[in-house]
Amino acid sequence: MGTEQILKEIREFPITTPAEIEEFRLSFLSKKGKVATLFAGMGKLPPEQRADFGKQANEVKQVAQQKFESARDAIEQGKSAFASVRDDISLQAPRQQLGSLHPLTQTLDEIKNVFFRLGFSIAFGPELEDDFHNFSALNFPPEHPARDMQDTFYVRKDDEDPRKDLLLRTHTSPVQIRKMLEQKPPVRSIMPGRVYRNEAVTAKSYFLFHQVEALYVDKNVTFAELKDTLIILAEMIFEKELKYRMRPSFFPFTEPSLEMDIWNPVKNQWLEILGAGMVHPNVLRSVNLDPEEYTGFALGMGIERIAKLRYEIGDIRTFYENDVRFLDQFV
Repeated sequence: MGTEQILKEIREFPITTPAEIEEFRLSFLSKKGKVATLFAGMGKLPPEQRADFGKQANEVKQVAQQKFESARDAIEQGKSAFASVRDDISLQAPRQQLGSLHPLTQTLDEIKNVFFRLGFSIAFGPELEDDFHNFSALNFPPEHPARDMQDTFYVRKDDEDPRKDLLLRTHTSPVQIRKMLEQKPPVRSIMPGRVYRNEAVTAKSYFLFHQVEALYVDKNVTFAELKDTLIILAEMIFEKELKYRMRPSFFPFTEPSLEMDIWNPVKNQWLEILGAGMVHPNVLRSVNLDPEEYTGFALGMGIERIAKLRYEIGDIRTFYENDVRFLDQFV
């Protein structure tokens, strides 16, 4: 058998188990193997052919030896790895890195579930808004500071005709306007989403944050219903009985307006959690509803604020840094 034929057999010989390694050794590298047979046959060749044949035989031997050693080492390493796990069954498996919902998403989902239990549906709207839905229909006068470039991200500003202004919405209240224009009362919906304001980035403020607003409009909706809804909502979100207070406040789109605080016994202080009020008559008129026939209430809360209170997080910027060490706590 020639050197080329033996080389072909060596390369094609499968080695995946210890038994196949031994079979390979016996076939090619043992004293009676095919490589030894090659060298034994050199004496029968003419002297002038022996040098060339010896070179070819050595090449065959090296290829066989390298294949044998590589296969042996690979299988031995596999056996060692398996044995290390098998020998100590108390060893824990390596931790698998699993993704999870962001803490803001988790908080928003829980708030949605609370509202669903209170009978509210859900409504969405665009993040790029016009002046009518974001300001005018919500009873913002032309000179209101919130319209200023310092507070609002304008995509297109038309000083001659503000109705043509385009901006990143500063709250989710525009969705309330769209909802009332699309659907006649009763309206009972929440409006979650991202909002944008041109604010400095600090531990307490960010240029992007998330809100959930709620709207209930029907005949004979009262302030007492608003108060009861706020108390039930807060206690369901924080899952405990709360010490709370409601303070008079001002929002252009509600009258009367209030802010709700809860008592934090750890920090020994009041913490604001939301704003609310009865829908302003001018807002109802802007969506072609008669304020003599319909009333309603609206409320809004920041998801970041609620998440900070629930998880005792001091810096709002932490939510947006994508630090795996922080996010791993919410898996």
